[in-house]
Amino acid sequence: MSQGSVGQRFRNTGGAALVFFGLLLVALALFSLADWLESAPGEARNPFDWLTRLDGAGAMDRVASSAEVVAGVLAIAITVVAIVVELAANRYTHRITQLFVREPTNFIVMSFFVLTTVLCVWISTRTGDPSLARVPHAGLLLTMGMVTACLLMLLPYFAFVFRFLAPVNVVQRIGAQATRAIERATRDMRPGIRGIAIAAIEELEDVAHGAREHSDRSISMAAVDVLRQLVVDYQPMRSKLPPRWFEVDGTLLRDPDFVSMDRTVVAELVSERLWFETKVLRQCHSIYTESLVSARDIANLIALNTRRIGSEAAAEQPALLRLCVRFFNSYLRAAINARDLRTAYYVLQQYRLLCESVFAAGHSEIAVEIGEHFRYYGLEALAQGQGFLLEVVAYDLTQLVEFAVENGYTEANALLDLFLEVDRETDQPSQERRLRGVRRCQVQLATFYMDRGDDLSARRIFSDMEDESTERLCAVRDELLREDRPQYWEFTDRGVNFSYLPPSRRAQVAPFFSWFGSRLTDA
Repeated sequence: MSQGSVGQRFRNTGGAALVFFGLLLVALALFSLADWLESAPGEARNPFDWLTRLDGAGAMDRVASSAEVVAGVLAIAITVVAIVVELAANRYTHRITQLFVREPTNFIVMSFFVLTTVLCVWISTRTGDPSLARVPHAGLLLTMGMVTACLLMLLPYFAFVFRFLAPVNVVQRIGAQATRAIERATRDMRPGIRGIAIAAIEELEDVAHGAREHSDRSISMAAVDVLRQLVVDYQPMRSKLPPRWFEVDGTLLRDPDFVSMDRTVVAELVSERLWFETKVLRQCHSIYTESLVSARDIANLIALNTRRIGSEAAAEQPALLRLCVRFFNSYLRAAINARDLRTAYYVLQQYRLLCESVFAAGHSEIAVEIGEHFRYYGLEALAQGQGFLLEVVAYDLTQLVEFAVENGYTEANALLDLFLEVDRETDQPSQERRLRGVRRCQVQLATFYMDRGDDLSARRIFSDMEDESTERLCAVRDELLREDRPQYWEFTDRGVNFSYLPPSRRAQVAPFFSWFGSRLTDA
């Protein structure tokens, strides 16, 4: 359990205690006020004088009635709590019932109610014995005190119940259960302990799916965040886990996420010790595919979290980084097949940011591979009539080349080569604007080089564009010279205007197009 969750539990406990003692003080004050109002003027009375005047029959009646009250309150409390827990379990996940039953607070509260009822019954039986000459004042006081405590703790207990059943708290508890199972495995690898962690991961996926179906997107996003946190918390424990943990066999091999895998894929997971991360990311991929078009914010969060996992793993876990790259490719494939351009547009941004982290971590060969994936999926989108994504790919490749150049990475030339292969002619007039967008990005990159005094690299771009039609070149030039708004005029996740150039680079547009000679000057 994290320090934050421990602190939250202490705060919740302190708040419940404050409510309890506050109610107790108010009850005592009201009791004293009533006793004072009933006393004669100037008479000093002990509020507990009534105990000395009680006979056995009166004490028996009071204690017996208290037993009935406590038993009735307990029955009502159990009924209300059972209904609320069942409703929450039906809406989100059946694991809520299991978590609630195992919560120590429930056992303590219910036990206290039961003990109070039993004590009331015993005291009333003893008080009603005619052979006893004395009234058990101590027992009566203890009984009344426990009955009072039972009644006063009702409000704090119901507050605890509703706080416990808050969906965000439930998903955090499920994640904490998986983390505790992994921690136990570092000390004692018992049979079935991996199953606890797997069940928690699958429950988080179920919560995310169920919440999305009920339009509770904040709950789905909370479940996705807990899945990411599981991977983050798992990394420091990997070195402490026994080799047996990383084997993919037995019930794990029959898991739905692994049962259909080829033996070579399973062997790769074992050698790279990545079954746990693969399990989590496959759940994320399942949530992602169902969120396309209908719940883009959830899909975007999954891309963001995958990028965070890959960025944090880039330096010390290259195998996990490559796994994140493969899932990013799967995200793009799913978005293109679903024709969800907006989600793919956001996924490409997160993919590019991951590539920048890869450069910074020293895995430049993986960064070039990501550039190849960009080009592939851009052309794949164009082939399916989604030319806008090709334009986005061209923009992101431009950003990657600029990043590599500015930070002195030698792979910038390899990325430039990939970038110059992105444009592809098409016979579809509807895609003309998209191909013009690719050429615009190439001109933007040429102005970047020229602004840095690297005309040689800018000439490479010019050579690739030299045979371009005059009409398209003029359209690109006019668009770049005309656009002076850095932010896109509609609200988008990225917010940038693809056609914008800073003033220093816009000044390089005319010199670049002058290389094309008189055919543009006369146009």
